[in-house]
Order: sequence, then C-alpha cells, then structure tokens
Amino acid sequence: MSNDFRGEVLAEIVRNGLVESIHTGHLVMLNADGSVHKSKGSVEMPIFPRSSVKCMQATAMLRAGLKVDDRHLALVQASHSGSKMHQDAVLEILHAVGLSESDLQNATDKPLGEIERAQWGDKPATRLAMNCSGKHAGMLATCVANGWNIKTYLNADHPLQIAILKEIESLIGGPVLNKTFDGCGAPLFAMATKDLAKAIHAVTVSDDPIHKRVLAAARQYPEMVAGEGRLTTRMMQGVSGLFMKDGAEAVNVLSLEDGRTLVFKITDGSLRAFGMIIQEALKQWGITVPEEHFNVYGGPNIVGGMRATL
Repeated sequence: MSNDFRGEVLAEIVRNGLVESIHTGHLVMLNADGSVHKSKGSVEMPIFPRSSVKCMQATAMLRAGLKVDDRHLALVQASHSGSKMHQDAVLEILHAVGLSESDLQNATDKPLGEIERAQWGDKPATRLAMNCSGKHAGMLATCVANGWNIKTYLNADHPLQIAILKEIESLIGGPVLNKTFDGCGAPLFAMATKDLAKAIHAVTVSDDPIHKRVLAAARQYPEMVAGEGRLTTRMMQGVSGLFMKDGAEAVNVLSLEDGRTLVFKITDGSLRAFGMIIQEALKQWGITVPEEHFNVYGGPNIVGGMRATL
C-alpha cells in the first residue's frame, strides 16, 4: 500500500500497447458487511470529499426538520447540471418557505452540464445555475423550519452547520481531520478515504428511516442528482439499487443496496477515469453496468484506450 498522497495507479491510458499516461489515487471497496474487499493507495490520509458527502448533509437537514418531497430531496443532495428543470425545482424549494433566489448565498456559476453550459452561452453566472443551489435551497428551508438566521447559514458556528458536522462525525466514527469551506461557500470537512467509505456504507445499511429516505430519493430521481448524459445519472439509471455521488477534485462514492461500497479519490483531480474505474469495480462484484468506453485515437482510427488497474 502506498504511504503518500500520490497513492497507487488506478487507471492507465494505453496507446498502441504502450502506457502513455496514468491516474493515481486512493480507493476502498467494502463488502456488504463493511469489511474491506480491496484497498489501494493511502486510504488513511485526509481528503476533502467535496460534494460526495451531500447525502450526509441532506440527512442532517431532514433530521433538523426540512420538509421536502422526494424529488426535491434528490436535488438537495445534487450537483445538478443547471437545466431549466433543476433551476425551477430550486425555486420551488425556496418559494415553498417564502424565500427567493436572492436569499441564496452560494457562489455564482454557469451550469455544470456540458449541454446546459453550451445553451447558457454568454449569459452571466448566477447563484441559481450553480450546481450546489439545490443544497443551499435545502439549507435555507431547514433554517426557516427552525427559525434560524438565514443570513448567516454558511457560518461554521451556525446551528445548521453544527448539525451537519455532528451527522458526518457520527457516520465516520470520529472527528473530522480538517475544517474549511467548499467551492460553493458551505463548510467542508476532511476525512480519510476509508472513513468516507465507512460512512457511505453506514448510511446504506442503516435502519434509520431518514437515511433510507435520502438514498431512496437519489435512486428514484437520478436525473435530479446530476443530469442528462452525466455519468452519475447514467449509472443509477442503469444499475438497479445503485446510489452514486461525485465530488469536485475527482472524488466518487457509490453503494449497492446490500451495503457493498466503492469510494475513491483521483490524485490529479481529473474525472476522466471515473467511468472505467466504476465499471471495473462493479464488474468484479458481478454487476452489469452501462458500457463505458474511453478510446484513444490516431487520426480517425482507435489505437488504444483506458483501462482500470484494480
């Protein structure tokens, strides 16, 4: 096992039989009972899980009194593509508690989805289009439900963020390893890859109705969790009972209903190896997944591709 941040090779780009590039990282596969099936890289080193922990944030919001239907709950834990469907649903969450887009305090951005960003064109970035606006709408709605200050909901000492930290630490089984802020502006907590896997496994096999509802909402509405053409949506649509969530800087978590869990972090922050790594891991578990391809071209001809090295 590697003992540095670079980790171990998880995927290779091959051109005409020669390895041209590699992606290293840290990976944990857990069996249904939570025991380690496979581990690669430095899985005890801290990483920032980014948006891969949104299911835990959503769990904390429900526990604190958030009232939304399951379609909106899927959006609360989303890194959505920014389509009209997504943006309209964010406004629905806000309007239901008497708020508007102007109450959002997340960073501004153009839509995350390639299709949606192209359609957006030269229009300025907005808070509503930013991929975390569903989470922030959920945070605001939770504040309204409790009478908490909606102007300071992103402060680390806000009751909402204290509740989220408590939920996360209860699931990873100990204190977080670093505290900062995510790209969207919300508090962000570091943890070891192995502990992130432990937490996702715990949510997946939990008898807690709140945990069950959060994952069920994502599975039922995968188009809300990501969007048209996105890997997360395609995988959840193609594999029955699969829960999956990606995070910035190349973090990914997924689990099957029986508790089998895969978590990995790509060291260079690139997402391009995701499909092949996930396909190979699920194949090792005997799960048929939507076929993912990564072709390497020499002119119009395919001369190689990518392979996962699990």
